[in-house]
Formats: sequence, C-alpha cells, structure tokens
Amino acid sequence: MKFRMLLFVILFSIVNVAAGQLNPVILIHGYNKSQADMVFLKKNLKKYGYRVHLVDLPLTHKSLAEAYVEFKKQLKSIAANYPSNTVYHFVGHSTGGLMIRKYFHNPLDNVRVGRCVQIATPNKGSQLAEISFDYFKFLFSDYRTLKSLKKNNLKNLNSIKSLPPEVAAVAGNESKSLYSIIIEGDDDGRVAVKSVKMKGLSDFIILPYGHKKIHHKEKTAKYIDNFLKSGRFSFDVR
Repeated sequence: MKFRMLLFVILFSIVNVAAGQLNPVILIHGYNKSQADMVFLKKNLKKYGYRVHLVDLPLTHKSLAEAYVEFKKQLKSIAANYPSNTVYHFVGHSTGGLMIRKYFHNPLDNVRVGRCVQIATPNKGSQLAEISFDYFKFLFSDYRTLKSLKKNNLKNLNSIKSLPPEVAAVAGNESKSLYSIIIEGDDDGRVAVKSVKMKGLSDFIILPYGHKKIHHKEKTAKYIDNFLKSGRFSFDVR
C-alpha cells in the first residue's frame, strides 16, 4: 500500500513538473464579447497543464487598430510576470484571431510567440459586416470593430508576405442561424468556412460546431492542445 502511495506521489510530481514547463497561453476573445467568453476554453486548456491568461479588449466600438493598442498593453502586463525568454502561444476566437495577425504585423520586441490557433476567424472578411455597412450603415456606424471586418479593411493584414510557420485555424460548419442564408458556402452561422482558411496555415480543420459555441467545446480544446504541443491537429480526438 505504501509503495502504491509513493508511486502515485512520484507520478503526480512528474506530471506537475511537465505541466509547469508548458508555454503560457494567451486567449483572445472575439467581437462584441469580453474575456468571460473564453473562460470555458481556459478551464479546458488548464486540464492539459497550460498556464492560461485572458485579455479583455474593446472589440465592439473600437477599430482593430485601436483594440490592438490595448492588447499590447495587457500583453506587456502579462509578460512582466515571466522570464524574458518565455515563449507564448496565442489562441483567438473570431476577431481575436485577427488580433494574432495584427501582432505579426506589429510585434512587441520582448514577447516571443510560439504556436497560434485561430478559431472561426474571418481572415478574408465578414459577409455580415459587408451587408451591415453597405445597407444598414445608419444602424451600425458606432460599431467600429464590425466595420474593421470588411474585406477591404483587412488588406493591411495581408502586407506580411507569409505567416509564421506555426499558425493553424479551426472552422465550424454547423449553423442554425438565419444569417446562413446570406453567407456563401458552408458556415458556422456567422463566418464562412472559406473565410477562415487562408494561405500559409500549417494546419486546418473543420468541426461540426456553431460560431458561438465552437470555442467552448472540449473537443476543440483537445485539438488546440494537440497543435500547441506537436504543431499538428492530426491526432484522433474522440
């Protein structure tokens, strides 16, 4: 009995040491949300041993550029608690994934980024944003983040010739939303699958979830864990 208990303590210590060595993960919420929307994903990733941090950004009434200024401030605050050689993983849902691309466009000198995962991110623009501002601008003029999601307004993010080598994306294809009527091709109720996928991704998967729930699912978290640890989604996830 004592031997079994000793073995358990040793194994538990090994797991904790290994977990402590995992790179910290920064979770970035999407449009018209707050850090609270990423709590489920935080809990799921912590099960795999990650140190997880949330940011809270003005992604409703501010442009992407303005929100990015705040992102850098919060990132600096998080980084102040770690050694200077720490490598951080980024995971962003929806517009949060565009914050990751903004980072590659204008990085911080003292924050090194490892692997990144975008979840349901409109990399090629949002058709809902296009329609909102083409036909209902008087209703949405104050929603500057939404305006930033128009295809033409994302062109500056494409000025980078290529993505860093380890960026992956997850798209959803389940929709029970009426918005799907005006979105071309498969979609998650908010974002078209073809808008999520872009050149330069090191991996890409489609999961049977909608936009508002895909980042809350345990299976999504497991795929993210696979990629952050190995650079691939490819392990079988049940």
